[in-house]
Parts: sequence; structure tokens; C-alpha cells
Amino acid sequence: MDRRSFLKTSAKGLAGLAITSCGSGGGGSGMGSSANVSLNTGVFTRQFFTPPEAGFSVVAGRKVFNLTMQRGTQQFTGQGVTQTMGINGNFLAPTLRMSQNDLVDLNVTNQLGQETTLHWHGMRVPSLMDGGPHQKILHNATWNAAYAVVQRASTNWYHPHAHGSTAPQVYAGLAGMLIVDDAETLALDLPKTYGADDFPVIVQDRDMAADGTFAYSVSQMDKIQGKKGNTILVNGVLDASLDVQAKEVRFRLLNGSNARVYNFAFSGGLMFKQIATEQGLLASPISLSNITMSPGERAEIVVDFSAIAVGQSVRFQDLNTGIALFQTKVVARTLAITTTPTVLSTTLVPLTRGQASRTRAFVLSMNRGNVYINNKQFDMNRLDEAMVLNQVEILDIQNASNMDHNFHIHGAHFQLLSRNGVAPLAHEAGLKDTVYLPANARVEAIIQFTQYTASTTAPYMYHCHILEHEDAGMMGQFTVA
Repeated sequence: MDRRSFLKTSAKGLAGLAITSCGSGGGGSGMGSSANVSLNTGVFTRQFFTPPEAGFSVVAGRKVFNLTMQRGTQQFTGQGVTQTMGINGNFLAPTLRMSQNDLVDLNVTNQLGQETTLHWHGMRVPSLMDGGPHQKILHNATWNAAYAVVQRASTNWYHPHAHGSTAPQVYAGLAGMLIVDDAETLALDLPKTYGADDFPVIVQDRDMAADGTFAYSVSQMDKIQGKKGNTILVNGVLDASLDVQAKEVRFRLLNGSNARVYNFAFSGGLMFKQIATEQGLLASPISLSNITMSPGERAEIVVDFSAIAVGQSVRFQDLNTGIALFQTKVVARTLAITTTPTVLSTTLVPLTRGQASRTRAFVLSMNRGNVYINNKQFDMNRLDEAMVLNQVEILDIQNASNMDHNFHIHGAHFQLLSRNGVAPLAHEAGLKDTVYLPANARVEAIIQFTQYTASTTAPYMYHCHILEHEDAGMMGQFTVA
């Protein structure tokens, strides 16, 4: 059964969720701006969809992936037909799988009928291969991104990054997961069988009509707050059910929404262990009952279902909206038992404040519906910052508005030193590339730039990852030399 499975009618236990508020912040409970009734029913009748791993060939020692960005259609409830975009398919994209030290070629063909780009979010690649606004792909053209994989095992993703049209293109379905493996992680006793005990979980909201169709449109309020939908999909599926074995199971969480902030949890207070942030393993697993994630953030978690009776179900839900996103139904175990180790990584060496040669401020602000970083709006022809190769710096990132934002930087990763003047929470202690900044929040992040920009015409970006804010100009660019 595929992700377009028809909705089976069921009167028993039907619990539609009517949401009528429109919260002012990204973490609020407000759902859609044009529709106010969620299509998430709490009745899980569709099969969970695991995006397939992308095929590749090996040519002269390089992994070659061929990706086509294309238009398509999709039925999300078995009723209306939505015009969508996808990569090698109608909606979303296959999972790219790479290993540390791989040499890769990604041939990206644009069949969308409009200009686009394809950005490898979280990957530390040369700026010419980054897929930012400067690496435009015209309709019917093919762009090649060739690079070496120079980072630790991590869960990343890929999506368009064309200035002014990122939000509608991601909303239409252009997004996929990109997983990097390394020897350290593969040697650990962790769930690692993709689609069996290791699952991608791409969470996205859409403003759906009653027949399950959607089309991207934004009001002035959506531009200010970011586009939030009334219905939440996981891997492109509404109200899915996933069979999980009675053992540890790994979930790779991605907030792929345009603007919504989630607070993920399992029903019944089931605890889980976070094992990784965006850029790889934590030093040790952190036990949590819930986790807040803003757009673009990723987290790897391990859930132990061994104490739950076969046949019983646990719901994965968003506490901010009260919506259950999918159901996990426990089945008999056939895979080997794993036991998450108490020590995950011995190679994570934190940078220290004393190593930093300077502090650089980034102030995110809003005024009369306009968005700014350091009082500037994005200009493709202006370089905003000049970073020094291998220099350690502190980024002082401040949200000076009453609206939620976050901050993502290309080509590098950072560690948090403080959040609102105190030490960050333990599960934020790993390597990150995106950080949540609620209204009036402030974080200090320490960073080292190890990738250089070969040309001033191909800079790296930093920006708010609320996509409507990014498209509206809450973005800057920098060189590393």
C-alpha cells in the first residue's frame, strides 16, 4: 500500500480535531489561516510511508545520484487531487544515503517550469556546491554538485533555496532526507536497519481544504507569522499507522514545515532517548519526554517498545496543537535486540569560549511587517560578513521581536554556549546548524569555519528558517577566506 491509500471510513472512535485559533507565535496552537478544521482525525487508517533510499551508480570511485525536480499530483485523503512537486516522484523525495569520506556527484535536473535551486541543508560542502540562491537551475537545465563528504554521521535534508520562492516550492513537496553514516556510529549497538527499526519522520503542515487538497497562498498575516497549515503530514501521509517491533526503534525527526514549531511527544508519557542533534551523535543519550523543534531542526531519538504488549499502540503527537501525527503499533520482534550505549561518541570535542577570537552579533528583528538581520534585508549583490578560515568565533544571536524565529547557517556547524544567559539544555549540547529563538530569546553559539568560499559570487547564507521570513529578506551572506 502506498502513501495515497484511500481513507477507510470508520464511525467507531472517530475524533476530528477542530482548531479555530490562529496563534501569533510559531509555537502557538493556531493552525491554518484560511481553513480552521484539521483533517487529522486521530483514526490511523493509512500505512506509514518510508521514503525509499535513492539509487546510485559508482563511476570512477564516485557515487552518482540522478535527481529530477518535477511536477506531479497527489491525493492525500483519497478525494481531491493536489498539484504537487517532487524529486524523482510526485511528492517529496527519496532519501539520499552517503558515508563519511564518500566522493559524490549529484546531477539535478529541473523540470518544474520555473527557476529553482537544490540546497544540501546541514552538509559542509564548498560554497559553489551548496545549492543556495546563487546556484540557479533554469528549467530544463541540469546542475551538478560534486563534493567530498567531510562530516560525521548526521541526519540532514535537501530542499530548494531560490530567493523569493523557497517557501512555495518546499510547500509543494520539494524536500527529502539526507543521511550520512560513519564508522563510529555504525559500530554502536543502535537500531540501524532503514525502514525496519530506523525510520525517517518528516513532519510538515499544510492548509488543506475539506477534500484534502492544498495550494500555497499567503495572507499578510502569514507573511508576518509564517505559513501554518491546519493539517499535519508525516512523510507526506495523513493519519498513518506504523508497525514497530517490540524492541528499540530509532526515529530521525525533521521539522520540514515552513513555519510551525512542534513539541513532539509519545502518548502515555513514554520516554525516549535523544542520541543526536543535527550534526551528529551526542556524547551520551539524553532521556526526554518531549522535544521542541523549529523549522529545519533535526533530532535522532531511540524509543524502547519492548515493554509494550504486542498489539498495543502508542501515538506520536504534537503537544502544541494536541494533534496525534501517527500511530506506532507494536508487533512481534524479528530483528536483533539493541541496547543504546551509555557513551555514544568519544570524538565530540567541544570548542571553548577561550578559543574564540571574536564575537559577531546577529540581531533578528521585524518592523511594520518587514524582516531584518542586523537592520538589513537580503541583497544578492551585497556581502554582509567576512569570516576567516579555521577561526573560532562566538555568534551572539538575538531575536529582538515578539515573534518566533530561528537561525540557520550554511557550510558550518556550531555548539551552543548559552541560552538566555544560562547554560543550554543537555539535549542542545551537540553540534547544530539550526537553533530555535522564541520571542526575545538570545543564544551564544561557538563556531569554526573549515570550508572556504572559492568565489565572492558564491557566498554562504545565514537566515531565519521560517521560510516566509527567509523569502521576505531575513537572510544574509558571507564569505570564508
